[in-house]
Amino acid sequence: MAEISKTRSFAHWLWDWTKSIAFALVVWLFLRTFLIEAFRIPSGSMEDTLLVGDFLFVNKLLYGAEVPVIGKRLPAVREPVRGDVLVFDSVEEPGLKVVKRLVGVPGDTLSMEGGQLYRNSKAVDEPWARHSNPGAYADAYYRAKMRNWQVEYLLGDSSTYAPDLQDWGPIVVPPGKYFMMGDNRDDSYDGRYWGFLPRENVRGRPLVVYFSFDANSWKPLPFFTAIRWGRFFTIPR
Repeated sequence: MAEISKTRSFAHWLWDWTKSIAFALVVWLFLRTFLIEAFRIPSGSMEDTLLVGDFLFVNKLLYGAEVPVIGKRLPAVREPVRGDVLVFDSVEEPGLKVVKRLVGVPGDTLSMEGGQLYRNSKAVDEPWARHSNPGAYADAYYRAKMRNWQVEYLLGDSSTYAPDLQDWGPIVVPPGKYFMMGDNRDDSYDGRYWGFLPRENVRGRPLVVYFSFDANSWKPLPFFTAIRWGRFFTIPR
């Protein structure tokens, strides 16, 4: 009888643990699908707002999380607005998530002159913008890549249009699309090259930096030895 009692006790204990683990997995999957998701910054295109080695939680609910299998979106709490930092699906590489800043919404007329962004004929105040390497992406390949898509949306004569990183436009943002740029303006592969971002590609907004380390540190094992403690729990703006 004692052996049977012990077996039943063990089975009851195992069942309780199984239920607890299953419940935790369901909660985790629900949170990851509809509320938050982890994201790591792999490049310097958003410096100094976001750094290589930052780990973020992304708010997926804000702009309407996607329901798995059926591909439908939940209602958005609000629509993206100019100045929002967005995490989105790449328009060029399936499966890749990208983070940039929203600088143009449908109907906006955008241009750059000498590295200064203009929106609807007015200079845009961008305290987050960084200019560190004006010669980046300046070769003929990238200039041609810019021209190839921009001429369709260009205001004015396109016959002599020759855009580059610092001077382009004016172009008009079409309905259902956004224009995205990295804060590190001279070293960001962004909408200037690959075009407009469809609304349906938007996945969320960075919520908080929960971990950060200097990936370029000279120290061994920088994940443990070059932690940026001061960036913990900071909110990207």
